[in-house]
Amino acid sequence: MPDLRLQPRSRGIADVPGFRLNGAACDVRGKGYDRLDVALIVSDSPAAAAGVFTRNAFAAPPVALCREVLAGRARVRAVVANSGNANACTGARGYEDACRMQALAAETAGCEPDEVFVCSTGRIGEPLPMDRLARGIALAGAELGSTAAHGERAADAILTSDTRRKVATVRVKTTAGTITVAGIAKGAGMIEPGMATMLAFLATDAVVAPGVLRKAMGDAVDTTFNAITVDGDMSTNDTVLLLANGASGVRPSGGDLARFREAVRLVCDALAEKIVGDGEKITKVVELLVSGAASRADAEAVARAVGNSLLVKSSWYGNDPNWGRVLDAAGYARATFDPARVTLAYADSAEHKPVPVFADGVAEPRNKPRWKKIVARPRFTIRLGLGAGRQTYRLLASDLTEGYVNFNKSE
Repeated sequence: MPDLRLQPRSRGIADVPGFRLNGAACDVRGKGYDRLDVALIVSDSPAAAAGVFTRNAFAAPPVALCREVLAGRARVRAVVANSGNANACTGARGYEDACRMQALAAETAGCEPDEVFVCSTGRIGEPLPMDRLARGIALAGAELGSTAAHGERAADAILTSDTRRKVATVRVKTTAGTITVAGIAKGAGMIEPGMATMLAFLATDAVVAPGVLRKAMGDAVDTTFNAITVDGDMSTNDTVLLLANGASGVRPSGGDLARFREAVRLVCDALAEKIVGDGEKITKVVELLVSGAASRADAEAVARAVGNSLLVKSSWYGNDPNWGRVLDAAGYARATFDPARVTLAYADSAEHKPVPVFADGVAEPRNKPRWKKIVARPRFTIRLGLGAGRQTYRLLASDLTEGYVNFNKSE
């Protein structure tokens, strides 16, 4: 699918016909009105929807409400989201506040409350300031639009510790016309989705049945948002939503449907990489490619053991190959393999020729100067072959810095 590529200047969901959106400032954090903190996304017509959510046992009330919307409605109309407060671990009041957000958004969108998804992100354990949030939802709803500014405001309103907005767009040329897939996301800390604090909202103007949409969404999330880690912490609020309003009139099938699914994956992958690249105080993004595993579960276990090892992540920050820590982490992942058959190599990227580090049970120290140059880069790839089968797994991870510790040692 060579002609499927990310648009160089994405406006986020504002790129998708039939969607209007906006962001507003209502001081959710109680620190002033200097940042946007409530977003509203509205489809002009009822949209099919799919969602993937955190598996955290303390899933926040907005997550529960989103699940109810998906279970009760074939079509939806809107998403309302706030930053600065996760509305998590807030008991019955938290659920009531989420329902109130839903009703307020429905009123301004001109739809029923159970046609609205509700999402929150931010600090855990504090009730929402509903008076201020009600004003914010009204402000956002009063000036909905589809300009670049509207797209930017909505994308900025969901950010917390992020340092930049995260948007992506792909246009798909089909035999019946062009369709668009676009999305926005937030996330920088508490990132190891298991579906961070992570939110992602995608939209398309394709005509897609709910079941087909769910399959496309689930497959895409599995290899993108669910294959990243910054600090190994799964959030209480992780949510990925995809809405399809059919405004293009194009119903992809056959090869066109495959291209649509790939477009969804490309948007998710771009947003996932932006999340890792904006990890709290990181200096490195590391692509871990595990191959030759006896099962996909083994490949994933090894990748996550390496990607979440504090020793490994610290050595990446120090520009130190320290390959022994990589093998040590792989060894305690409880995967099935013969250490004598393991291979390890570093590369500038997945496309570049790897530099051997370890093979046949011994290291290749003559390559050490090349290893050090590679790991000093802001992005590099580690290839780990287990020699036990044919299964693979790709994980994007980050380094661990003293800046991360200082940033998170208190709120």
